[in-house]
Formats: sequence, structure tokens, C-alpha cells
Amino acid sequence: MPVEAPYDDRLLHQRVVAGDESALGDVYDRFASLIFGLSVRITRDRVIAEDITQEVFLVFWERPLAFDPDRGSLRAWLATIAHRRAVDHVRTEERRRVSVIGPRLFEPDPVWLEESVLAADEADRVRLAVTKLPDGMREAVELAYFGGRTYRQVGEELGVPEGTAKSRIRLALRRLADALAEEEV
Repeated sequence: MPVEAPYDDRLLHQRVVAGDESALGDVYDRFASLIFGLSVRITRDRVIAEDITQEVFLVFWERPLAFDPDRGSLRAWLATIAHRRAVDHVRTEERRRVSVIGPRLFEPDPVWLEESVLAADEADRVRLAVTKLPDGMREAVELAYFGGRTYRQVGEELGVPEGTAKSRIRLALRRLADALAEEEV
């Protein structure tokens, strides 16, 4: 049974297919932090992660029909491309190091690579759980954890007192923990 993309994804996809550059900007605004964060976690290099983020959106712009909204969400599709590019980069770097240092002096650590992939998968689960939070909580968590804002800055950006921002974030974190714990059962 196919997994259907959300209605917004379908509209954004249709606009990009039609060549609407502002739609690509909307897609970027919506998913850039996810793509960049995932890429940084895997590559451990902000510059490479920026390049991968740019490549992911370029792929979508150049080949929008490669995304099939009947098979899943745009978020998951873009994250999959980013994940693959980041893992490819890590593997290429490992091979380059082996060829420069020599196979006897350097053996790639498969445990590290496996941990990186598992961490990226966990990050995907967390980001998906964040999207299911009520708007006020979701916005507060996104600003604090994905945007690097303080409680005070979150409050200012959302137009609420700092204590309210802090409460929203704490409640959201509890809900996220509960949601993730339910998935593991």
C-alpha cells in the first residue's frame, strides 16, 4: 500500500514541476535545517554539509519528477538523498585516507560508520516526531534545538514570555520522549 505525501508536499511538488522558483524557496525554507543537520551529523563537517544541502535542493529543482508523492513525503525523500550523499562522502573520504596512508596503517572503523547511520536514523525519527507536535510547541522546539535560540530568543520570536517559551519546550520534550518510547515498544 503506497504511502501518500501530505497535501502541502503535493502542492509544492506541482509548483516546482511547473518551474515556480518561489516554490523551491518554500521547500528550502521548510527542509533546509533538516537536510543540513542530517548532513552535519554524518559528515561531521559543516562545509561539506552545506554543499550536500545545496546539492539536494539542486537535484529536486533539476529532476522534480524523481519525487513521487504517492510513495511518501517530500521530507523523507529529501532526507534520503541527503543521507546517501553524506554517507557517500564519508566512504569516499575513508577510501582516500586508506590510499594516502596505506591499508596497513589505517583501517576504516565500521563501528563509527554504523553509529553515524544509526544516529542519522534516530535524528529522522526525532524530526518526524517534532512535526507531529502542536504548532506552538513545535515552533519553540525548532527555534531552540534546530535554530540554536535561547529561551529568551524563542519567547521574543514567538511573541510570548520567556517562561512560556521554556514551558512549551519542556512539555514538547516530554511528548517527544513519550512518542519515541512508544515507537520502541
